[in-house]
Amino acid sequence: MTEWAPKRFWTETRADACEGGYTVYLDSRTVKTPAKTAFVVPTPELAEACAAEWHAQEEHINPADMPMTRMVNSALDKVATQHAEVATLLAAYGDSDLVCYRADYPETLVARQAEHWDPLLEWAEETFGARLIPRTGIMYEAQNAEAVARLEAEVHALDAFRLAAFHDLVSLSGSLVIALAVTQGHLDPEQAWNLSRLDEEWQIEQWGDDEEASEHAARKKQAFLDAAHFFRLADQ
Repeated sequence: MTEWAPKRFWTETRADACEGGYTVYLDSRTVKTPAKTAFVVPTPELAEACAAEWHAQEEHINPADMPMTRMVNSALDKVATQHAEVATLLAAYGDSDLVCYRADYPETLVARQAEHWDPLLEWAEETFGARLIPRTGIMYEAQNAEAVARLEAEVHALDAFRLAAFHDLVSLSGSLVIALAVTQGHLDPEQAWNLSRLDEEWQIEQWGDDEEASEHAARKKQAFLDAAHFFRLADQ
């Protein structure tokens, strides 16, 4: 049975200024979120990107092809209504950050983690005054509370739009530090994603790739790149 999808009902798509920011017009109608919130974004660049997604829809609307629009919907309908909770949830990654959990063997993996992840920890200390300490093994060990609090303050300072994108950057990479490095311009998104995949890529080198896992990783990578792009558009 074919899943129902709404049909395209408009002819012209455009982005324009509106009260409180910028929006997308479908003919004379403005776009609404699934919760019927006014679709108002902070920058003309983000509005244009969303308008381009609506314009590209053909006979039926496919939300899967509209990552910028979906993230705006998430920012307005979800993040804006529970900003503090989302920020606190993401900041907690700093206490168990991916780049802090290190292998104790084999030596090649230990060396690779140190080579690529130690500079990120040094950058976080220089940029935010937050020194996170690497741990060996998988057992949890709390980080310095003051360091975590400094990183948490950076997350809480993000508005709903940037926080929506930041959510995906953190959750997909497993690293608060990597996400901050992207949003601060320290890492480009491709480089950041590769750093978050260091352990997985080492395993592939040893045992070979799995087609299903590779396809899943490719989808996650695209979502990560989309989130980085959205953050830049919302932060003009």
